[in-house]
Amino acid sequence: MTIKLYDENAYDTSFSAKVISCKKAEKGDLFDVILDRTLFFPEEGGQTPDKGTISEGDMVGSVLDVQIKEDVIHHFVDISFQEGAKVSGTIDFGHRYSNMQQHTGEHIFSGIVNSKKGYDNVGFHLSDSVVTMDYSGPLSDDELSEIELLVNRAIYENREVTARYPDKDELEKLPYRSKKELTGAIRIVTVEGYDVCACCAPHVKRTGEIGILKVISAQNYKGGTRVSILCGERALKFLKSEHDLLNGTALKLSTSWDNIPAVIKKQQDEIANLKSALAESSGKLLEIELEKIPEDKQNVHIFAEENTDPNVIRRVVNTAVAKKNGYCSIFWGNDAEGYKFIIGIKEGNCNDLLAGMREHFEVRGGGKPQMVQGSVNCTRGELEEFYERV
Repeated sequence: MTIKLYDENAYDTSFSAKVISCKKAEKGDLFDVILDRTLFFPEEGGQTPDKGTISEGDMVGSVLDVQIKEDVIHHFVDISFQEGAKVSGTIDFGHRYSNMQQHTGEHIFSGIVNSKKGYDNVGFHLSDSVVTMDYSGPLSDDELSEIELLVNRAIYENREVTARYPDKDELEKLPYRSKKELTGAIRIVTVEGYDVCACCAPHVKRTGEIGILKVISAQNYKGGTRVSILCGERALKFLKSEHDLLNGTALKLSTSWDNIPAVIKKQQDEIANLKSALAESSGKLLEIELEKIPEDKQNVHIFAEENTDPNVIRRVVNTAVAKKNGYCSIFWGNDAEGYKFIIGIKEGNCNDLLAGMREHFEVRGGGKPQMVQGSVNCTRGELEEFYERV
């Protein structure tokens, strides 16, 4: 059993230890190093492991992963050490402290959700970028906003956070949260006035160290709610990126932040009107092209501008079908990327024409006998030659 120094003081950054064993890892070019004691927190309880180094004299190895199995902690390092060697370890405290902020923030959030709604936290993941929690019931946007506010009030109150191992008798009487049934020594993390929860991870000493908690997103998940949060510096960076985005958008639109939605709505309306006018003009141009085709020519094809609205093309194809007895085809696209098409016929089967096209070109698409649509990989000249033979 590895002595877990992070249980004794989550703020320590360096330690000395003895190498119990060092073996080639099963995967990759790493070595599986077991120490008699360690500050490195392993991947456990939904949280990513600590980062850092283990060194012996001038030899310094990077700790790239930390895992725990049957209370033995395995450090996966990029160099090897001799069994029995005395080594020094140093954790990346910036990474550790960020995880501490996130995890303690999650405890407060989950404790408030549990006390207000009675929901359990049934899933938790703390990565290097985001924290997600899965709750056993629905949470509305208004409820999430209220809980976020209450969590931040708890942070401002700078409440004490403690971690300890109660004895069996005390544990049996203690109401605490846990995502699963636990046996053996159980570590209880208490956020004064807000939460009591079984947890193996390092935490901050007081809630004020969290700084701030921000809800990033929420979605329905397996009958409950999945919530994503950020705390501390991570939350600050997220809010700064949103601030920069809003500020940049306001500058480009030459307006104030609060007026951005109205300006965007106005632009969307203008774009919709322009699209409608363009579609009307495109339809009229295609109808003019259709009128130019001799009346006695029954199989007709037209090339439209490559950005023409397919709905306009379909309407003109229907107009052509009403006037002609053969295949009425409209293509749009370019020689480099190929052409899309809609083909219609009054009486007959458009799939017969598709079969003929497939003998010469790469064709995707299909449809009903009276109308098909799809794409063809060829040039305009090749299509013209094909239609001369139809």
